Amino acid sequence: MSSAYTSGLFTDFYSLTMAQGYWKKAMNRQTVFEMFFRRQPFNGGFSIFAGLGTLLDKLQNLSFSQDDIDYLRSLGLFEAPFLKDLENFRFTGSMWAMDEGTVVFPQEVLIRLEGGLIECQIIEGLILNTINFQSLIATKTARVWLAADKGAILEFGLRRAQGPDGAMSASRAAFIGGAAGTSNVLAGKEFGIPVMGTMAHSWIMAHSSEEEAFQAYADIYPEHPVFLIDTYDTLKSGAPKAISVGKRLTAQGRNFGVRLDSGDIHYLSVEVRKLLDAAGLTKATISVSNDLDESIIQALTDAGAPVNSWGVGTQMVTGGTDAAFTGVYKLTARDGGGGGPLTPTMKCSDNPDKTTNPGVKQVWRIKDIQGMTVADALSLEDPSQPDLIEKGKAYTFWHPAADYRHFYHVLNGSVEPMLKPWVEKGRLLRSIPSLEASRRLVQTGLESFDNSYKRFLNPHVYKVSITERLRNLKLELIKNHLGVL
Repeated sequence: MSSAYTSGLFTDFYSLTMAQGYWKKAMNRQTVFEMFFRRQPFNGGFSIFAGLGTLLDKLQNLSFSQDDIDYLRSLGLFEAPFLKDLENFRFTGSMWAMDEGTVVFPQEVLIRLEGGLIECQIIEGLILNTINFQSLIATKTARVWLAADKGAILEFGLRRAQGPDGAMSASRAAFIGGAAGTSNVLAGKEFGIPVMGTMAHSWIMAHSSEEEAFQAYADIYPEHPVFLIDTYDTLKSGAPKAISVGKRLTAQGRNFGVRLDSGDIHYLSVEVRKLLDAAGLTKATISVSNDLDESIIQALTDAGAPVNSWGVGTQMVTGGTDAAFTGVYKLTARDGGGGGPLTPTMKCSDNPDKTTNPGVKQVWRIKDIQGMTVADALSLEDPSQPDLIEKGKAYTFWHPAADYRHFYHVLNGSVEPMLKPWVEKGRLLRSIPSLEASRRLVQTGLESFDNSYKRFLNPHVYKVSITERLRNLKLELIKNHLGVL
């Protein structure tokens, strides 16, 4: 891991100026911060929570080096005793979070941090940077995977990603989201992701003929070689030459595939399939690439294009139409200084969507008796009077805006708390799951949601609600802060 990303300097400048301010005013009391996001990317109906494993690893190693301290001293803004304290900085708080790979929705808590005000403020940038980008890419990939009818999709985005760390984070998140492999060799080494690839047009042009190029590649890599057939003319040259070599491979008991990287993918894939089948090469596979995204792939899938695997690069690793995930990090409770229970806090706004939900919270996932997901609900996590949601009971759940919108539900299925303890007083409580486990969680999680939430056009809006106790607390704080009720 690059030391740049475990440096305490990997934060916004205001986090450090506020931290010194809290230090000078002796305000380093216990606080609770929560991360959530405000809207679904890609006008979609769901998102995928990703980046937790990376974040936990970074938090365990986060510190200020002597070089970092020297840099801060050179700014002439930070006092020597405060910088001395930063020399010993380590994250000593606690963290609750959803499992990486969970299907998630706006307004619900993804991560809850409890710790000193200074340390929780300093790590804000690290948390948002890590989770926002990987969640964006995992969500995009899950959409591509669904569009491909849950078929084989390959992440080919290294050369178009936003820098080296962008490429590595994107490969990791794309695998969680559903990619079967990556072209990024370093990601294969670091994360254990299967590495895959075929050939570039330069391989073809470096040989005297397409047939020579295909045969040479098959001789060097005998296990299911894939020939790129669109260098000159797909149907008149590339496909016939691939068939010529393919017949020799088939006679040897070997299989092969072809890849299309330009032109009308639907038309060409259909015509190439006809040529392959007519030559008796019915087991030969067809892979396609060429700036694909979920809408193009879904159109091709719906049209019955005979494609066996999809290579997706730019649109997957950059987020395509959405540049960022809208995750935010807000203070929701603090020690008022009297030694009693934490005091709930909230941000008020003229925009109801930006008015936060106060207090220390848990998120519950509610399912029906068939195991299909119905709604998520936020409740207050009060040790003295827990706001539990229990199977077999009836509840009224309210819209997070705390207005008149609500629904009544009898919990006749299962109910599961989604925030789980991961770090206690700076110590990691459990092993970070494998990427394969997180990938499986995405796929099994999506199965529990009705297709109306997963469609690309006008998806159904999933219910994220708050309990009556949380609603009442929110209304009380709005009244106290604004005097409007």
